Amino acid sequence: MRRIITIFALIISLAASSAPLRVSLLTCSEGREIYELEGHTALRITHPLFGDFVVNWGVFDFNSPGFVYRFVKGETDYMAAAVETGQFLDAYRRQGRTVREQVLNLDSIQSERLTGLVMNNLRPENRIYRYNYVLDNCATRPLALIERAIGDTVTLGRTPLEGRDGSTFRNAMRHFHRNYPWYQFGIDTALGSGIDRPVTERETSFAPVALGHMLASSSLPSGEPLVISDSYIVGSEDSASASAGPTPWYLTPLFWAVITLLLASWVSICQWRGRIRAAQWYDTVFFSLCGVEGLVLTFLIFVSVHEATSPNWLYLWLNPLCFIGAVTPWLKRGKCLEICYQSVNFALLMTLTVISIAGIQSLNPAFMPLIAASALRSIINIITVHRHK
Repeated sequence: MRRIITIFALIISLAASSAPLRVSLLTCSEGREIYELEGHTALRITHPLFGDFVVNWGVFDFNSPGFVYRFVKGETDYMAAAVETGQFLDAYRRQGRTVREQVLNLDSIQSERLTGLVMNNLRPENRIYRYNYVLDNCATRPLALIERAIGDTVTLGRTPLEGRDGSTFRNAMRHFHRNYPWYQFGIDTALGSGIDRPVTERETSFAPVALGHMLASSSLPSGEPLVISDSYIVGSEDSASASAGPTPWYLTPLFWAVITLLLASWVSICQWRGRIRAAQWYDTVFFSLCGVEGLVLTFLIFVSVHEATSPNWLYLWLNPLCFIGAVTPWLKRGKCLEICYQSVNFALLMTLTVISIAGIQSLNPAFMPLIAASALRSIINIITVHRHK
């Protein structure tokens, strides 16, 4: 009996080792966390020697020394990692996210070449790379390896980002972040005009869910389809999204920006009528917050190595000079300084508005009421000081 069992196990082992090599691209749907909003991409390799495993390029270590500082500075070191396929799929199943598998139409030589490239990428000296949100990420890396294995460029299908959504990197981000307005507000503050350049349809594949859609109708240089099988191995096309629903209107940045503008209007009326205390406190809080954001932008523009943070034309509005506007309302002998600052501030705000209208840098919708509030306070302060000379 023991011999029979041994022989049977050997037969199974030989059968498994003769299973054909297969490479698939996996696309995981959007999740709830901000770094999951574009989905996730990985490569699944079923190999007669190495088994069935998944490799992805979206792993980072929160616990590494100085992670937050280095991430903000732009030293975004991600790594490639491999995991057993069942374990990978279980993780997404628990999150309620779908996983779409697209089996690639590669011959045995191309499949082995791709496997070799992946295994080399997993080596300790090669697995860490400098992550770039739109140019070098978990979606662009697998596509680049596939094309290296083929030795030519893949012709991708149509992007799911239509019209304005696919015109720039910023607009593509806004499409995927539409239910996370505060996150997009932060991105629109931190990232400058570099992400407002026109992008090609191919460049929209930086988003994993977009790449999965485009891969479905892609083709090899020979004209043959790149994908020979397309199915969901976790969930289905009709599965409910795991991402958060729309943010209530009263919790959006635009709503609170409008409230800020209304408060600016109210304190300006009070100041015009001679009641200045409310205006003084408003200016102290408002311009202090602008100054703090100006310090953040100073770091991002002049210290950070993020390539998308400079140039950022918001620096005309949000800069450390804003602290002058926070202090001068309380200085009895600082009226000349107040006029100088508020005059310069108003001119810079008008310049920023022209830059936005010209399409050089797209502004978040919530910025406009805030810019209007700052401009209004500058005008009223200038007029009030002149009236009391």
